Amino acid sequence: MKNFSTGTILALFISSIGFANAGDTQGNLKYVEYSQMGNPPEVLEVKHHSSEALKAGEVRVAVLAAPINPSDLLQISGNYGVDAVLPSNPGSEGVGRVLELSPEVKHLAVGQLVLLASGSTWREEIVAPAAGFLPLPDLGPVGPEVIEQLAMSAVNPLTALLMLNSFTDLEEGQWIVQSAANSAVGGYVIQLAKQRGIKTVNVVRREGLAEDLMAKGADVVLIDGPDLAAQIAQATDNAAIALALDPVGGKTFTRLADSLGYGGTLVTYGVLSGQPSSLNTGKIIFNDISIRGFWLYKWYQTADMKTKQAAFGQVIPLIARGILNANVDSRFSVDQIKQAVTRAAERGRNGKVLIVPNAL
Repeated sequence: MKNFSTGTILALFISSIGFANAGDTQGNLKYVEYSQMGNPPEVLEVKHHSSEALKAGEVRVAVLAAPINPSDLLQISGNYGVDAVLPSNPGSEGVGRVLELSPEVKHLAVGQLVLLASGSTWREEIVAPAAGFLPLPDLGPVGPEVIEQLAMSAVNPLTALLMLNSFTDLEEGQWIVQSAANSAVGGYVIQLAKQRGIKTVNVVRREGLAEDLMAKGADVVLIDGPDLAAQIAQATDNAAIALALDPVGGKTFTRLADSLGYGGTLVTYGVLSGQPSSLNTGKIIFNDISIRGFWLYKWYQTADMKTKQAAFGQVIPLIARGILNANVDSRFSVDQIKQAVTRAAERGRNGKVLIVPNAL
C-alpha cells in the first residue's frame, strides 16, 4: 500500500460531498443530479455536460463502476445522518481509469486504476483535483470482475472489518451472530471472520440463501423468527455469543440481544426494517450486555491516518486477489439510473446494483 500518498488517502475520508454542476448544460457526457430530496426514482435526473479542459492540478477519469449503497438512497430521500447540499450529485464510491493529467500531477499515470475519492460517482467522467483519486497499486492485467469488486471497496468491506475489530477482542473459535447476512456487509463479515477462525451464525429473512452463504464460509445459516435466540443456542451448542451485528432493527435487534452470552456486545449499524426496537432490561443488566452503534461516515472523520491506511491495507489486497468479494445483482448505465435505484431498493436481491458508465 506504499502507493497510497497521504494527500490522496485523506481526500477519500473527507469526500462524499458532491462537486458542482460539471460544465455546460449541453454535451455528450452524462451525470446524475437531484435538486430535491425524495423517492430516488422520482427525484434523480440524468443531465449532460461537455468535456472540460483541465485546470492546474486536475485529473480526468473515466468512471468504470460505482455501486448503489443503502446510504446513497437514504441520503437522496432525506433520511441519512447528513443532509446533502442541493443540487447534489450522488454516488459515494467507485473505481475509474485515468484518461488525462495536468502537468503538475506526478503521482498518477494515464491508464492507471484509481478509487474515486471525490464522491459524485454516478457519472461517466470525473474531472477533479488529483487529491480526489486514490491510486491503486499496480495489479497487472485485471478483468471486469476485479474492477467491479474494487469499486465496492471503500464502504462495505471497511464496515465489516471495523465492526469485527473495534468492539471486542475476538479469538479463534468464538461465535458471532449477524442479521441480514446476505447483504454485502454480511458477506464480507463471513469471509473476514473465516480467515481468523471466528465462527458465524448468519440470520436471513427468507429461504434459498444458505448455499451461497456457506460457500463464502458461513458456519450456520438460520431464518429469523420468534424463536431465533433458541435456534442460535441449539446451533452453537449453547456457546457464548461474543458479538452480534445488526442492520435490521425492530424485533430482530431484540432477538440478537437475547442471544448474546455474558459480556456480549450488540452493534447496530442500520434499520432496514424501519421499526423501533425494544430490549429486555433484565438480560441487559444480568448478562452485562453492551449496545453500540457504528457509522462509517463518523469513522472516516475521526480515525487517524495510520488507522485508515492500515484498514485499507487489509482489504484492498484481499479484494484484488479475489479472496474478498461481494455478489453483484445487476448493472445499469447512467441513462438507466431510475431503473437502477428502483432495483437497489427492492427486497429479494442477492447482490449489489452497480452503475457501469464505461466499458470495463
